[in-house]
Amino acid sequence: MLNWLRPVVGLFVHPDSTPARASRQKTSGICGLVCMCSGLRAINPRLPSVVTDTLKPTTNAPVWTDQSLRDPHGSSDKPEKVRAMFSAIARSYDLNNRLHSFWQDQRWRRVAVAMADVKPGEIVADVACGTGDLTEAFARTDAAQIIGLDFTPAMLELAEHKRQTRPIPARERIRYIEADAMDLPLESASVDVVSIAFGIRNVADPGKALAEFARVLKPGGRLVVLEFDRPKLAPVRWFNAFYAGWVMPRTATWISRDRSGAYRYLPRSVGAFMSRESFSELLSSSGFEHVRSRGLSLGIVRLYSGVRSAR
Repeated sequence: MLNWLRPVVGLFVHPDSTPARASRQKTSGICGLVCMCSGLRAINPRLPSVVTDTLKPTTNAPVWTDQSLRDPHGSSDKPEKVRAMFSAIARSYDLNNRLHSFWQDQRWRRVAVAMADVKPGEIVADVACGTGDLTEAFARTDAAQIIGLDFTPAMLELAEHKRQTRPIPARERIRYIEADAMDLPLESASVDVVSIAFGIRNVADPGKALAEFARVLKPGGRLVVLEFDRPKLAPVRWFNAFYAGWVMPRTATWISRDRSGAYRYLPRSVGAFMSRESFSELLSSSGFEHVRSRGLSLGIVRLYSGVRSAR
């Protein structure tokens, strides 16, 4: 209970507040958030990645325009846009994930880890690892080594900060590498599990990335992919469209003080991404067998899995 309350409490406590000053600040609930909006800086010393320069002016410039959002996956400079976008929102990324998923994002990752079925001594590669949430979740298994890979230095910096706060045995099993999902600096057939959470639609060429995952996996190795989906049930689909398309872009942008357009890109990129059927077919044609998928949270998220073909 206390663990998930800490980042929320951090929203209402200014790090420079002494007890005397804090007693003069009537900052409870949403009212407190509004009252402190000129000087608020959320901080969580136990979970350093759940940190945001909330309400502090940012210097990031627009990345996604109305024109580029018409076809977010067709932009020739998509990799540069994605990197700039994540650099802009890195410090508030975990906080926004927790708040806007109602703390479900951690549960989704735990389900993905369970699906991977990591065995003692195995090696895991977590691609597009971001701030390291899924990488850290794999560190709770008996994996011998967990390699987090991402092409945004700002995200890796936060992931490394998390790693440094872990006990030494767990810390030594995790390492981070700056790398593109389509060109992994790993030997062929060198890892037992590859994972990617909410990152495959951000890759310039998902098919090329999946082929790369198949290359680095040992025959019989497992792939798990978490990605947002379009719910089948009409009421859920309507609510999700309203929440993800209207509410979340405004509140997440306000929390992060983002100017890159990251939270406008999110619903557009999900809506324009391939269907679950098409993605499953792509997995099968990229060297994976026993391809399966299951919906999470009423179909808002989909978890895919596949086994590297022995051929």
